[in-house]
Amino acid sequence: MPEIETARLLLRPCTPQDLDELAPILSNPAVMRYSSRGPIPKDQVKEVTQEILKFFITHWQKHGFGVWAVVEKATAKLIGHCGLNFLPNSSEVEVLYRLDKAYWNQGIVTEAAKVSLRYGFEEVKLDHYRRHHCTRTYSFASCNGEMRLEIPEKCSVL
Repeated sequence: MPEIETARLLLRPCTPQDLDELAPILSNPAVMRYSSRGPIPKDQVKEVTQEILKFFITHWQKHGFGVWAVVEKATAKLIGHCGLNFLPNSSEVEVLYRLDKAYWNQGIVTEAAKVSLRYGFEEVKLDHYRRHHCTRTYSFASCNGEMRLEIPEKCSVL
């Protein structure tokens, strides 16, 4: 699993050791608002975060692409995750991300999504995969309580 650097970020493979840093991020109901899981009950945060990390690691091993841990280079702090993921029970690929609320509205998701998509299309050849197996690549972002397709447009990839 490769690491990718941007001006501000390091995208690196998720590991089980990310549990203690990622769990508080995913415990925020605002961060999980549009997750198919919904907000995680407080008494289940560690367990669910552990399941999520295991899923990300397994997805990489099985498909050769997946979700990275997003680390702010200036502080070496894990601030969320971003990457490519199959939608549940589908051959369609999504850009999946969750970011600590303190880092919202700074262009960080766009920065991470751009390199994730570039990796997907240039290294994994998802453009070939999409032509033969899936119809769309999805990314949903929230704004004022509404869902909208936003990141692909900002990334100028799709």
